[in-house]
Amino acid sequence: MLFGGKKMKVGARNRIIGEVKEIKKGSIMCLVKLEIPKKSSMASVMTLESLDELGVKKGDKVEVIVKAVNVLLMKS
Repeated sequence: MLFGGKKMKVGARNRIIGEVKEIKKGSIMCLVKLEIPKKSSMASVMTLESLDELGVKKGDKVEVIVKAVNVLLMKS
């Protein structure tokens, strides 16, 4: 995972590769629905600013990082 040309480290160990299936945008937040292995699904809620910064769109492969009650996405 690179950020500003430097490799980022993440403390979370629960990481899964998933595919973005749907993005529902609100006025401030969005819901990103994902398909993960075994045809299961997960979702992540984030700000629209975070969505734009990540550049995530439907069909993208992303890494799902699960940390406590948070589900974070990372685009490779």
